[in-house]
Amino acid sequence: MTLASCLRPELMAVDICAASRKRALEMVSAQLAEALGGEATADAIFDGLLARERLGSTGLGQGLAFPHCRLAALSEPAVGFFRLRAPVDFESMDGAPVDLLAVLLVPESATDAHLKLLGALAQLLEPEANRTALRRADSAAALAEVLAGLCAR
Repeated sequence: MTLASCLRPELMAVDICAASRKRALEMVSAQLAEALGGEATADAIFDGLLARERLGSTGLGQGLAFPHCRLAALSEPAVGFFRLRAPVDFESMDGAPVDLLAVLLVPESATDAHLKLLGALAQLLEPEANRTALRRADSAAALAEVLAGLCAR
């Protein structure tokens, strides 16, 4: 399982309007549930993401957060990517608000895949130029195109 194989345009969106971390997680959970065709409900995704946030913020800094969780209902990992219209407080390590969310959902038993995909996301989004390219994307299709190009490097 590679990061590129988990990225699908229907799991991405730009200009998500959310005034808080909780609202952002609610909105992306609803979109992911719809895109996954009922494999996991919006409530299950939201509950899993919120439970993980309670353990400690997934805000990494530089405007980036990696909300993630394991879900019994999933058969394969999925990565959603979202750009918020305005940054929200995610209690990131650097104190900066977050505008880019890479959301990782994995099956409950996928411990190795979970860790490998988180590592791959971190490596992919470490360079400032990569984050800048994602912030300039004006549609889900553009996000997908940028991410596919970054994965191909």
